Amino acid sequence: MVGSFIIFAMVLYALLCSLGIMANGFIVVVLGREWVRCHRLSPCDLILISLGAARFCLLWFGMIHNFYYFLHHVQYSKEPACPYFMIYFDFLNMVTLWFATWLSVLFCVKIANFAHPIFLWLKWRVKGLVHWFLLVSLPISFIVSMMYFVGNTALYQAFLQGIFSGNITLYDFARKRQIYYFLPLKLITLSIPCSVFVVSIGLLITSLWRHSWRMQHISHITQDASTQAHTRALKSLVSFLVLYSLSFMSFIIDASFSGFGSTWYWPWQIVIYLSTFVHPFILIFSNSELGGALMKLFLLLKAFWNDKRTPSST
Repeated sequence: MVGSFIIFAMVLYALLCSLGIMANGFIVVVLGREWVRCHRLSPCDLILISLGAARFCLLWFGMIHNFYYFLHHVQYSKEPACPYFMIYFDFLNMVTLWFATWLSVLFCVKIANFAHPIFLWLKWRVKGLVHWFLLVSLPISFIVSMMYFVGNTALYQAFLQGIFSGNITLYDFARKRQIYYFLPLKLITLSIPCSVFVVSIGLLITSLWRHSWRMQHISHITQDASTQAHTRALKSLVSFLVLYSLSFMSFIIDASFSGFGSTWYWPWQIVIYLSTFVHPFILIFSNSELGGALMKLFLLLKAFWNDKRTPSST
């Protein structure tokens, strides 16, 4: 029974990971083609293609890492290449969180309606600031990933040299390292983009809700169309908030433990990457350009399938 559950969870993870890779790759291809054709992208599309590329790489790295760890978990911690692999993994995690945060900031600045001077200044300058937001995210993410790597390597070397007092085992050392080093460090480094994200989404939801409330005093025809549009926007934002919060909490919980047993390893990986699996599809269906490109792709595949099934005339 346990073996069947592990196989089912592993297959489900691989399926979701493949769908996430295709969805993020689709975003990168569509917007990349538009970039080549027009030699420019809107601020929103620029963040979307950056977020899609980061998630695409993260899913590939995560899938390779998880299958290798699951199949070779005994040798995994002893291999010298493991810490260097985690540099790329932590870097992609941080980049993905920051890019998603800037997407929420852009949505808030473009859609929300507030009269505060700082907000009005951002609304006027956000088009030129998006490039800097994305560029600054790269060195910040690299510095954070190096902090994880350097601290982990220094602590492990100290353990091997017997600097820690007492008869501490490798398992006890790993537990203490997770709780007293990685957990506080990840709480600090991950809370910064998460706080910016929550504030941006909170302001945007508040603005849309207030606008919807004001629309109740307009004619019913206008109210129905506007209410439907705002309801769809609010659902999309709430789902974005839930997925982002779930991703943040999973990283914190993962930093609090050395790892889950083999039975719950794959379900936990599904929880960690759920935002990376699901959110690209929300972005595709809520974006007219991406949604239109997807419909064209479906029509081409349908026409190709019908041509394959239709017998050739003699």
